[in-house]
Amino acid sequence: MRTTERLLLRPFREEDLEPWAALNADPEVTEFLGEPLSREECDRIAAAVNEQYAAEGFGFLAVERRTDGAFLGAAGLSREQWYPEDLEIGWRLAREYWGQGYATEAAASWLDHGFTTMGLPRIIAVTDTPNHRSIAVMRRLGMTFDHEAVLAEDGIEFDATVYSMTADTWRHRA
Repeated sequence: MRTTERLLLRPFREEDLEPWAALNADPEVTEFLGEPLSREECDRIAAAVNEQYAAEGFGFLAVERRTDGAFLGAAGLSREQWYPEDLEIGWRLAREYWGQGYATEAAASWLDHGFTTMGLPRIIAVTDTPNHRSIAVMRRLGMTFDHEAVLAEDGIEFDATVYSMTADTWRHRA
């Protein structure tokens, strides 16, 4: 569990599952993630995230607003199939919480954890090339353009833009 000025980053709870499924069913939220997810898929993902966090100390955890306990979405570090040597920072928030700095705040906390606690040399972020909102978050975090690639998820190719940050860059920003 991690805290920031406004957020609590923690494993998923039973009461998160309904709003987690709702945000993953929103076509605007999933525009660059593929098809909206079913409740069963969302429950499976939340359980897998909690298991990974318990086993490895990182994951794509729930994001809760500290002032009122509102479930905002999820953020964290994950290992994805296209770059298995790197951990990837990511975030997914319900649409009503976009544009308030929550994604940047949660991701910055996870970058700190990755570089400071886990001792990672580098962390990447991957998004569909047209996802300018996520690229803007990457830039606000101080990440820099790394490369573009054609990646595939579930057999479907997409144009990806990859940003990265090294531990040295993180330390110099802090």
